[in-house]
Amino acid sequence: MSISFGLVIVGDEILSGKRADKHMPKVIELLGARGLQLAYADYVGDDPARITAVLARAFAAARNSGDVVFSCGGIGATPDDHTRQCAAAALDVELALHPEAERLIRERMQDIAKEQGVPYEPDRHDNIHRLNMGMFPVGAAIIPNPYNKIPGFRVQAGAGAVHFVPGFPVMAWPMVEAVLDTHYAHLHQKSAWTEKSVIVMGSMEAALTPLMLAIEAGHSGVKVFSLPSVDHPDYGRHIELGVKGAPEAVNAAFPALLAGLHAFNAKLGPELVR
Repeated sequence: MSISFGLVIVGDEILSGKRADKHMPKVIELLGARGLQLAYADYVGDDPARITAVLARAFAAARNSGDVVFSCGGIGATPDDHTRQCAAAALDVELALHPEAERLIRERMQDIAKEQGVPYEPDRHDNIHRLNMGMFPVGAAIIPNPYNKIPGFRVQAGAGAVHFVPGFPVMAWPMVEAVLDTHYAHLHQKSAWTEKSVIVMGSMEAALTPLMLAIEAGHSGVKVFSLPSVDHPDYGRHIELGVKGAPEAVNAAFPALLAGLHAFNAKLGPELVR
């Protein structure tokens, strides 16, 4: 079974351009620090049918391939927050108030009342409404929120799982990091992945494709990547050509790549290691 990491980002504000997505670069960073990589990402607006379809695919990937998926946004209790309901619909289960989530939300409301110097009124309409943030698909487990105690939730699906966190980065990112370190430490590969590349100037990708195919064919476990640029301030039109994979495989493949480029009489710039 090949486990992949996926990401779902929910919100009209991202697709309309009102907010710039910061989640994907951060999740890539958090995974990379643990020797892991993001395999795919979905962006979806606040449309329940589309969210349900995206989450159904995420649950299927978790169930069938053991994928680990993070979903950011839409788990609040305002009219444009649909993620909790859509997760339940995708699983064909009911929503129910999670007991631990209820405890944490009530604790948060008491904290707010104390901060404001007013009595805590558990039956006040707005406080009752806040409990909706603890309505999760039946069978879900909570994800603690160190920022304000309002939890997210995770749903195990086969060997994989889908994890739901808020859209606010200050909450979401520590929660994602905690999930990675609590539930997936056994997958961390801090020294098992590296990249080596070189700047190639004046060549076209089509001309280099046979070399790229030959390197992948001759070095098992290595992926060749090509990142063209047309207006770099230092190198102008160029290609960053490299290999990535396990360090021992990359260390064998990269000299072969360089040798192949020299055979093309390619003009080479700096070499890069990540």
